[in-house]
Amino acid sequence: MPRAAGGPLRLEVPAVFLTALLASGSTPSPSPSATTDPTTATLQDAQQSATNAASWVEQNWSTWLAIGLRVLLILVIAGVLRVVVRRAITKLIDRMTRTVQAVDGTALGGLLVNVERRRQRSQAIGSVLRSVASFLIMGTAALMILGTFQINLAPLLASAGVAGVAIGFGARNLVTDFLSGVFMILEDQYGVGDTIDAGVASGEVIEVGLRVTKLRGDNGEIWYVRNGEVKRIGNLSQGWATAGVDVTVRSNEDLDKVKRTLDEVAEAMTKEEPWNERLWGPIEVLGLDSVLLDSMVVRLSAKTMPGKSLSVERELRWRVKRAFDAADIRIVGGPTVPPEEEPVDPSAAVAAPSVLGNPASPQSEATAPIPAPASAPAPSSSPK
Repeated sequence: MPRAAGGPLRLEVPAVFLTALLASGSTPSPSPSATTDPTTATLQDAQQSATNAASWVEQNWSTWLAIGLRVLLILVIAGVLRVVVRRAITKLIDRMTRTVQAVDGTALGGLLVNVERRRQRSQAIGSVLRSVASFLIMGTAALMILGTFQINLAPLLASAGVAGVAIGFGARNLVTDFLSGVFMILEDQYGVGDTIDAGVASGEVIEVGLRVTKLRGDNGEIWYVRNGEVKRIGNLSQGWATAGVDVTVRSNEDLDKVKRTLDEVAEAMTKEEPWNERLWGPIEVLGLDSVLLDSMVVRLSAKTMPGKSLSVERELRWRVKRAFDAADIRIVGGPTVPPEEEPVDPSAAVAAPSVLGNPASPQSEATAPIPAPASAPAPSSSPK
């Protein structure tokens, strides 16, 4: 290390050594003061993660906002549509519950309307329609929301279709009962309080459901009839009923007298309460229904309130019997009167006494068998 006179000290490194040092690429080891602190590294990682998340949110916030607005719009439209449809159904049901005008311009049509029954039917129809509307609207909205989130609906719809077919085959009777109940209610085939003949059972309807109808039988029993099993229904409570009474009298009775007596009974019964309300028309004497050798049948008929025909028939028979007794008209108990026969002598069936019954009579002795002759006794030998 040469040193110039009066100058600074110079360190000269050979060029060969410097070239070898650079070629080896070795770096001097860091000093202990340059070691990285773990706390500083953790904070740097958190800062980097936050920076990445912020940048990702900044890049995708518009997509999120669009999806959120779309979902919100679908929910709002579905809610508004559901409210509008339910209100429309409610107004339709309210219109159905109003009392209808007279049928064919007669006052009879107004009497055919059962307000309570129409109210119950309307409520049932409204409940079914509102439930179906809510299910369709909200189900469609749910599918649209899933489509907004880029969810593939094809497998879901295919699975739902297969499940629907399987349920349809497995619960075929249940679906049939449900659909039959819906159409029974919509067509107003019967209602609570009606007396019906459903084929499998008959009685008064106490409850109408979408699957099962409950009937109260004549003896108080309750019948549960599935709506899908009903092939025919005879409603005995709709419109009006007919009361018919047949009166059988002798063939030699005066027809004018019989008709006059029946007309008096009919006129008196029509004017008295409560029969004037139960009778929806005059009691008509239709005339001779049949004429037999020893009897004839006179028929009476009248229109009554639904379900009141039996009580009207009983009262009419009661009054006809009392009127005929007062008019000395005899009612026979059957379609034909057996001819009167003379009383039979009980002794006619007894045979006349026979002479052979007396063993001492000559006839008995003549018929008696001849007795066998008695044998002679053998001679005895005596010693001589």
